[in-house]
Amino acid sequence: MATHVITGAGSGIGAAVTRRLHARGDRLVLHARDAGRAKELAAEFPGAETLVGDLADPGALSEALSQQTLPDQVDSLLHIAGVVDLGPVGELSGQAWRRQLDVNLLAPAELTRLFLPRLRAARGHVVFVNSGAGLSAHAGWSAYAASKHGLKALADALREEEHGNGVRVTTVYPGRTASPMQAKVHQQEGKEYDPSRWIDPESVATTVLMALDLPRDAEVTDLSVRPGR
Repeated sequence: MATHVITGAGSGIGAAVTRRLHARGDRLVLHARDAGRAKELAAEFPGAETLVGDLADPGALSEALSQQTLPDQVDSLLHIAGVVDLGPVGELSGQAWRRQLDVNLLAPAELTRLFLPRLRAARGHVVFVNSGAGLSAHAGWSAYAASKHGLKALADALREEEHGNGVRVTTVYPGRTASPMQAKVHQQEGKEYDPSRWIDPESVATTVLMALDLPRDAEVTDLSVRPGR
């Protein structure tokens, strides 16, 4: 039975991936920002374990996890959590920049560092759910895109560094996906939100599981997923 550590399990793509892995009986270790959220996730996914730590404070993650029981084996680390705040460079606050860099880039880097010995021992898999913004930036998306461009660099470097240790690294770049984050984006853009226009989170979950389940003789490195309608 594979063990998966998952961030962002409570919403959107993360919830879809978690549901699929839970349904097939894999062992789940779900990250939560606080004890209250951990309790909610444990109720939603019976049998799942939880780890508590604030992704918005990457420097505190090591101390937080050192006080909790970590799984002995980690077959996959799935970075799916993320935040977005749109705005032009001339108006976006330093706080908005910092929060997106912390949650979207620095926290994944720190969690990867902390779990890497277990991933090496299991010849495991790190999956970064990035964004189309990780490949190109547009007006109003500077901070979010910068964090996601950085996440691509993290994944690319990690893949090259850990190839000899048998650790696979995959980045998935979803286009606009029907989720609470997408609803927030539309609100910030001043546009009406119609979830039927965008990718179903279950479709992105299918691509993530495909990468995880690929036989050991191959590795999906980068995968873009775009709306089909």
